[in-house]
Amino acid sequence: MDLLPSAASIRARLAEADERLADPTIFGDSRKAAAAAREHQRLSRLLAHLEEVASLEEQARDARQLAADSAEDEEIRAMAEAELPGLEERLATLREEALLLLVPADPSDSRDTIMEIRAGTGGDEAALFAADLHRMYTRYAERQGWRCEPISASPSEGGGFKEVIFSIAGEDAYRRLKYESGVHRVQRVPVTEAGGRIHTSTATVAVLPEAEEVDVELRPEELEITVSRASGPGGQSVNTTDSAVQILHKPTGMIVHCADERSQLKNRTKAMTVLRSRLLQRKEEEEREKYAAHRRSQVGSGDRSERIRTYNFPQTRLTDHRINRTTHDLPAVMEGDLDELIDALLRADLRERAEAAVAAETGTADSPGAAS
Repeated sequence: MDLLPSAASIRARLAEADERLADPTIFGDSRKAAAAAREHQRLSRLLAHLEEVASLEEQARDARQLAADSAEDEEIRAMAEAELPGLEERLATLREEALLLLVPADPSDSRDTIMEIRAGTGGDEAALFAADLHRMYTRYAERQGWRCEPISASPSEGGGFKEVIFSIAGEDAYRRLKYESGVHRVQRVPVTEAGGRIHTSTATVAVLPEAEEVDVELRPEELEITVSRASGPGGQSVNTTDSAVQILHKPTGMIVHCADERSQLKNRTKAMTVLRSRLLQRKEEEEREKYAAHRRSQVGSGDRSERIRTYNFPQTRLTDHRINRTTHDLPAVMEGDLDELIDALLRADLRERAEAAVAAETGTADSPGAAS
């Protein structure tokens, strides 16, 4: 791709990254140190790609020249022409990979994750679908070696969830799961449907980067905290102690309820974590809106009003509408086999962001107010 930066410019930026990592004070903040290390790794990989692109371009030029200059030497011309397709294919791959490496990592990508799944339209069937999604994501987390912890749940009478909130901790958890935010639609025949008619139901998924105390300041006067007796399985101690905690954030009206633990302190800690994460996401969305309202990205936008995916059980078909990708292996996906789909979403998002970054650097980006 002709718009790729020069190796010299990336070499200079890599030298600056070396200096940052050589400064011992940076290791006083583990998050900054990790971010600096990731940026150094990204620039190192980008430089290696650019240098290999330059080398392959020279080889391709030589092969073309040999093919043109060796009209009378059939053997040399044939060798040069046979070499060209492989060189050009490798060049195309390297250029795309280099383009993707132009995009710096999202600062939140290294965070753990809080997932919130809520039943949408469809009554009991929507609640059952919410439970299916919860199972799908926990199975996926197991495949990745991540750790899941429940935070709160509101079961439905039919055995599903009106709402379920849980945390997922592990390497790249938020980076890979953030594309799941949005409205998920299911088409299937409910177990209770005697006539065998296909119903359409929905559930919403919110994926939040887990916030820390330094990210969001919560003033005591802004919080209204109430406790009550928890209900549900767990024995008498659950029902006879005031362990359930509800926190109201007065400035925003956000309410978080947690009753998963028997300990009021643990429930309060979990509820505060969820509240901080919601406020952090809101803050980040406001920043994106402020600086990029005219260029909203469909992939990874986190817009919950947008239907992102359809699960069609009768046809064992799953379609992600953001990237127009369809698979007919729905049973495997529901068992947590999400890597192929998430990889496609990740690449689509990176490609769009990389092209936007290149366009901005070269002055070809849409002006503010232009149609997205």
